Amino acid sequence: MPSPIQPPYGLALDRGAAVPVHRQVYQWVRDAVGSGTLRAGERLPSARGLAAQLGVARGTIDAAYALLIGEGYVVTRGPAGSIISPHLAAAALPGRAPRPKPPRSAGAAPSSDLPLFRLGVPALDAFPRKLWCRLAAHEARLLTRAAMSYPDPAGHRPLREAIAAYLAVSRGIVCAPEQIIVTAGYQGALTLIARLLLRPGDRVWLEDPGYFVSRQALALAGADIVAVGVDAEGLCVGEGEMLAPDARLAVVTPSHQSPLGMALSLPRRLALLAWARAAGGWIVEDDYDSEYRYSGPPSPALKSLDAHDRVLYAGSFSKVLMPGLRLGYLVVPEAQVAAFADASRLSDGGQPVLPQAVVARFMTEGHFVRHIRRMRALYAHRRAALASALVAEFGEQLRIELQAGGMHLIARLPIGADDVALSTSANAAGIAVEPLSPAAVAHSCGPGFVLGFTNVPVEAAAGAARRLRKAIPVLPRVDPFRPEA
Repeated sequence: MPSPIQPPYGLALDRGAAVPVHRQVYQWVRDAVGSGTLRAGERLPSARGLAAQLGVARGTIDAAYALLIGEGYVVTRGPAGSIISPHLAAAALPGRAPRPKPPRSAGAAPSSDLPLFRLGVPALDAFPRKLWCRLAAHEARLLTRAAMSYPDPAGHRPLREAIAAYLAVSRGIVCAPEQIIVTAGYQGALTLIARLLLRPGDRVWLEDPGYFVSRQALALAGADIVAVGVDAEGLCVGEGEMLAPDARLAVVTPSHQSPLGMALSLPRRLALLAWARAAGGWIVEDDYDSEYRYSGPPSPALKSLDAHDRVLYAGSFSKVLMPGLRLGYLVVPEAQVAAFADASRLSDGGQPVLPQAVVARFMTEGHFVRHIRRMRALYAHRRAALASALVAEFGEQLRIELQAGGMHLIARLPIGADDVALSTSANAAGIAVEPLSPAAVAHSCGPGFVLGFTNVPVEAAAGAARRLRKAIPVLPRVDPFRPEA
């Protein structure tokens, strides 16, 4: 007897059986519907395609499909092919357990594939996936042979135009599309800057506490990092001038200091620009999440005040759309355009065209701005809910600092608490808690947790706070935020 063949869909035909082949196909579809393997609305393979896969005559599959159509299991949609009837119950046959459906994100719990409190990840449960897939399919159909070749190392022209238009309205930055270099996220932008503007041993101002990725990337480039303190007005420019007046570069987060959250004041901005002009230094403006501000007017971009082309503005789609895109952008002075385009060509050759084209359409059709507006409202609610839940769970053992904007909150621990050890305990329980104190090198910022709230729905906030409480040892019971006498 010939061995059964095993085509896709788990359908096995036995040519030596007494049951005709077309009845075997018919029975398999019925069983697949009853077990939930095939669901209402799912498309069946074409008769010609399935016949080729099974190695049978097309008429055999036509006969099977005719039986299924006659009994109401399958309906035809003309050129769109045949589908399982949308009106068919999930368990059409008795004794068959329907295939369990994957849980749908209804905002009732944090995403199961993301650690709780993960930093830097936007609300993936609220991302417009259907719209994105439609735009992606549309752009894929439009892909030309030229677009399938090596990409423009500076970036896809329509995306650069869309970014320039967006920055002019939202951040007050007037620039030509030619000044925009599309990069592999913020890290890609910083790598280009270090490669082009820094030599080993060059001194670089870095906020302290500050973003660890910037610190690590610059150290890898051989920079001599100068830790410059921050206060309520942001970077202490005077301290930087005292420590390293001849620095080659200053890396700052002026709209929302990372991680403490204050904005760089206007006098400090002007002082920083004056230093860069006088010293011939460069300023990297890391504008990583300025779209999300919940109180007060948004701060203008530092680049919008740059009259002498000393600021390189770095933006990213990771915090607004999704980190998986790995797309960012850099606004460079006109005199540096050719050099940065060459550096991009030599480093990674530019970014893939298709994802850039999808982002460009997402922006030009207005979806980008609407998405930001929706996320800003959603994040405000989620942040408030988590802050309230943490206060209810921890009482005076945590002090919650709500910043004017951003995608994380800071939970201050009592003086003397070991935030590194406590975070390690939480991480062992599957909770992505970041300790605050390691963000500082020379200027202590005290112990605390840095918690992402974007993927914690309002309904899940209380449970998230309880999970954190159970995952860490008992906190010291001292006057919470003052050193012991």
